[in-house]
Amino acid sequence: MPLALLALAVGAFGIGTTEFVVMGLLPEIAGDYGVSIPTAGLLVTGYALGVVVGAPLLTLLGNKVSRKRMLMLLMGLFVVGNLLSAIAPSFGMMMTGRVIASLAHGSFFGIGSVVAAGLVAPNKKAGAIATMFTGLTVANIVGVPLGTFIGQAVGWRTTFAIVAALGVIGLLGIAKLVPSMPRPEGTHLRRELKAFRNPQVLLAMAMTVLGFGGVFAAITYIAPMMTEVAGYSDGAVTWLLVLFGIGMFLGNLLGGRYADRRLMPLLYAALGGLAVVLALFTVVAHHKILAAIAILLVGALGFATVPPLQKRVLDQAHGAPTLASAVNIGAFNLGNALAAWLGGLVIAAGLGYTAPNWVGAVLAAAALGLAIWSAALERRAPATEAVGAADTRVPVHH
Repeated sequence: MPLALLALAVGAFGIGTTEFVVMGLLPEIAGDYGVSIPTAGLLVTGYALGVVVGAPLLTLLGNKVSRKRMLMLLMGLFVVGNLLSAIAPSFGMMMTGRVIASLAHGSFFGIGSVVAAGLVAPNKKAGAIATMFTGLTVANIVGVPLGTFIGQAVGWRTTFAIVAALGVIGLLGIAKLVPSMPRPEGTHLRRELKAFRNPQVLLAMAMTVLGFGGVFAAITYIAPMMTEVAGYSDGAVTWLLVLFGIGMFLGNLLGGRYADRRLMPLLYAALGGLAVVLALFTVVAHHKILAAIAILLVGALGFATVPPLQKRVLDQAHGAPTLASAVNIGAFNLGNALAAWLGGLVIAAGLGYTAPNWVGAVLAAAALGLAIWSAALERRAPATEAVGAADTRVPVHH
């Protein structure tokens, strides 16, 4: 494994930690600023929307910068945002820090995916992408619960200061270990935007929104579901989220291993399995052990789709993958925001805390339908696909 992938994984670990740790620290943050929990929850929404906006914006702005330098600039932006969050004297300044940090998120994973794929042979691209995303999954197993514990014991500002320090380590690792990868000749805005004229790119992004949205429809409301329905204590929720993180880690390994071999069959199995598990989750949520197993499976099946979806966007972007890859990262967060909103609607309608699982099942089933449709379109145009495939290889750097 190239050491450069380790540097990218460290950056991903820091980003994953700062994205999710705020959920466990909302009471402390709300108390310090004198705002309500729902108002403090806007820090989650603001971050997600910042990712959606920042992914294409910063990728376009960095279009004439080498990928290594852009990754370093993004990590610098991430550090600044988290430091601002750590010292923010007001809630508005805290939100500003969150948004600044989030702007780096989509572009880092988008450009990082292209860089990771370029470090290995063509038949190992998905595995390289999965290695980088391992940092994100490990963040949910280690970073988020540890950051929550530190924030509750010492103060939430300390957590964000530590995350900023992780960003510095990631920046130094990229500077030292990632090889110079100059911007490919001929890369410009018009060429990057042209990738979005390919229906397969748009279909892959739609699968991302719906498939991962299915995961977050359930997980966003996991705390009230587990305490009010399954009967777990409030303290057990943290460890249930660790279980979810373990599922994400295992799913990421699975996706990275098989996406290079059987990409579309893997998507069929993961999305179909996710739809079934989410539907069953509505029933098994009343049983502690079965609910815990369902949480593990939701994480595993949901994240098994990440490497293949990201690889499919890279493959279908026809020589201009950077912007499409970054926008696809924004699509994950768009799915998160959409699913959380829909889940809230069904709860507000009086359908109960398990109702978001049905929303997730429908979203995952819709993503499966798009995957089948995408494959059917691909079979109808084998000649075009063969020509495009010749243009989508990412240069290998040793």
